[in-house]
Amino acid sequence: MTRKVLVRVEDRELVLTNLDKVLYPGTGFTKAEVVDYYTKIADVMIPHIGHRPLTVKRFPDGVDGQSFFEKNAPAHTPDWIPTVTLPAPGSTKNREKIEFAVVCDLPTLVYYANLAALEVHVPMWRVSPDGDPLPPDTLVFDLDPGAPATIVECCRVAMLLKEALASDGLDCFPKTSGKKGMQLYAPWDRGFGTSDYAKALARKLESHDPGITSVMARKARPGKVFIDWSQNNPAKTTVAPYSLRADRLPTVSTPLMWKEVEECENPEDLVFTASDVLGRVAEHGDLFADAHA
Repeated sequence: MTRKVLVRVEDRELVLTNLDKVLYPGTGFTKAEVVDYYTKIADVMIPHIGHRPLTVKRFPDGVDGQSFFEKNAPAHTPDWIPTVTLPAPGSTKNREKIEFAVVCDLPTLVYYANLAALEVHVPMWRVSPDGDPLPPDTLVFDLDPGAPATIVECCRVAMLLKEALASDGLDCFPKTSGKKGMQLYAPWDRGFGTSDYAKALARKLESHDPGITSVMARKARPGKVFIDWSQNNPAKTTVAPYSLRADRLPTVSTPLMWKEVEECENPEDLVFTASDVLGRVAEHGDLFADAHA
């Protein structure tokens, strides 16, 4: 039987369901704790996902159950949640357009947490007040280690990317993926062309370092760090800063200090759970505050 609770979140009334359901069996982390985390992290998370078309990965029966990506706003989406209708090139469901939700406030974030939308993914561009796509405001490099490489090797590559970007006048900000890899974000105000720029830089680093590959083919990745420049494609999304990840633990895609990247010696050094991240934000604030143009 579905157990319902009526709550007020700011100026909205929401019906939350099955809050005692365990979504992370490895730790007993419940839906109530998921909602609590997103409620507490909202102030620093929403600036990174606001005004961007939302994609979520939902886990109705927890991280060990079936999951699905959801781009189209569900039919039962409340009318107070803003949406934008955008072209959907390459849609796996042959849609010409998709109606995306846009998360700009706490009630919307809580609404999606109640849907067991554990993971939040957004593109590197925003929409205008009229719902039109804007040029990218962020350049992203997704660093994916091919076993036996780990996030330790990703950190070394991140330092090389940081130096290369600095020589082009670009700052960058590191975060964990919340799983095995990491991402670098750089504020971007140079219009379109992020994919071409990222691809060229990845190829340049690859040509000087045998531990790096820019090739998509998985057979090219073992023991190397794949610099995925393709995440800058406007049709793609990247896991958002502060998003939970579906893993054994309730890990989070966590903004990092460069000192932590430089000093990483073991993969466990950069594993952060929801409670860890709330503590980090209380101590350091939003380490990603300047990650977008």
